[in-house]
Amino acid sequence: MALESRITQEEIKKEPEKPIDREKTCPLLLRVFTTNNGRHHRADEFARGNVPSSELQIYTWMDATLKELTSLVKEVYPEARKKGTHFSFAIVFPEPRTKAYR
Repeated sequence: MALESRITQEEIKKEPEKPIDREKTCPLLLRVFTTNNGRHHRADEFARGNVPSSELQIYTWMDATLKELTSLVKEVYPEARKKGTHFSFAIVFPEPRTKAYR
């Protein structure tokens, strides 16, 4: 079964995103978990309120780009400045039905 969108490209173009005024908007706390083994943390490492010990806490805004986030990580985590460092981003969020993280 194929799914199709009813939103046209013209409708998307009609609603430009309003830029966030970083002078008036409070930043959010973004929790970043680093690893040196080249893989993301397993979902079970976030079970029962636990989190990996490699947490960085970064304050930023909803409109931050991945490039901005990469720069912020490099500022506070010296390992990330090494030549050959590879950044890979993933979103971890709670699954309300199973009370686990995805």
